[in-house]
Amino acid sequence: MDFLTGLLVSAFQLATPYLLAAQGEVYAERSGVMNLGVEGMMVMGAFAALFGTLATGNLGVGILLTFIVGAFLGLVMAFLSVTLRSNQVIIGITLSSMIGWSLVAYLLRMAYGGSNIKCPTLQNICIPILRQIPVLGPALFEQNILTYLAVFSTPILALVLSRTTIGLKIKATGENPRASETMGLNVYLIRYLCVIFGGIMAALGGAALMIGYVGVFHENVIAGRGWIAITLVILGRWSPVGVLGVSLLFGSIEALQWRLQVLGVGIPYEFLLMLPYLLAIVILVIIARKAGAPASLGLPYTREEK
Repeated sequence: MDFLTGLLVSAFQLATPYLLAAQGEVYAERSGVMNLGVEGMMVMGAFAALFGTLATGNLGVGILLTFIVGAFLGLVMAFLSVTLRSNQVIIGITLSSMIGWSLVAYLLRMAYGGSNIKCPTLQNICIPILRQIPVLGPALFEQNILTYLAVFSTPILALVLSRTTIGLKIKATGENPRASETMGLNVYLIRYLCVIFGGIMAALGGAALMIGYVGVFHENVIAGRGWIAITLVILGRWSPVGVLGVSLLFGSIEALQWRLQVLGVGIPYEFLLMLPYLLAIVILVIIARKAGAPASLGLPYTREEK
């Protein structure tokens, strides 16, 4: 029972960066914009959390700076993909490689003289009565603020997308932007807001990793989690609830492989490290024919001249 409880606690912690980034990407892709810059935004978010926290000694300032940086990067992505109608794949990869890794590597050396910079981490907030629930209590009600945000925002995001006029407008924009504009919707504004929201969530995902539980920044701190988050959007069928499920599955697999290494199970650790990625490939193969992406995903939209 203790092993299972500890596994679930770690699973929620490890799933938080994936979940935050993937939830933001759900909204961006539902509006028709494929943001492949999630990895870079997570790196910048992690650095912003580090810099803001160390500069002021306040973790709240680090999270606020992460929010601002994420919004700015989302705005850049929206301007290039929506206004300039540039190739979204090229833009996303460029943001990840140039801004995400190269710029952060430079800023690290300028600010701290290198990598492996230590940073304070968020304290867990315990909800006393709910904490006593067997197994699930510690996993759900003894986490830090960013894990709470990731998990408990899921039903809100799902309801907005499926049960409100706003969600209907977002989905209509991603399916048929020209018909949406005919109905009086501002396609550009909707896509801008969704991509900016995606940038904020991706940056918060990086912060959740940095000040949530790692506490040490190095150049490979994100380690491909942004790309996995994009994959989780597909695995979750562009649904906030589906993304929550697959994020927890990946968090559980990641937590399990670390525990199996500690227990000394006779399996090469390299194979254990591959488990999350093998799982992603298997699930993608299974649902490949069933995945229903928005019809206009990745396609630039040009407003007709009147």
